[in-house]
Amino acid sequence: MPNTKNIPFFFVLDYLMPLEPYIKPFFGCYGVYVGEKIVFILRDKKSHPEVNGVWIATDHQHHKSLKKEFPPLCSVSVLNDGKGATGWQMLQAEADDFEPLVVKACELVLHGDPRIGRIPKPKAKKKKKIIPPQKKAPTKPRRKTK
Repeated sequence: MPNTKNIPFFFVLDYLMPLEPYIKPFFGCYGVYVGEKIVFILRDKKSHPEVNGVWIATDHQHHKSLKKEFPPLCSVSVLNDGKGATGWQMLQAEADDFEPLVVKACELVLHGDPRIGRIPKPKAKKKKKIIPPQKKAPTKPRRKTK
């Protein structure tokens, strides 16, 4: 368990407490999981401050309906490489209504809203690199000494 002092927007975990959320470090941020689903990523870093906030795990088909409930919702720009919207959407920490909107997102998770949360793809198992045995140079027979 990471040091809870370093976790930004800790109030998210307080709101989700009835669901027994857990966190995992996630590329310098913190993934919030409920059961097997990742629901949020909490980010507050010096690099790229424009993407600090709460990232919401969702799918493209839910963007429009979530945007109606969360008008400032936007794509996570560091993930899209200029290719449009990503599955991840975010509520920016610098928004005036950030905390009430995040609480609303937590309430959706508490009520089992299927638009929030994704089951992460299983990690690919790393293939063990097989190193063939080294051929030994032929050895000269030892002379017997008397």
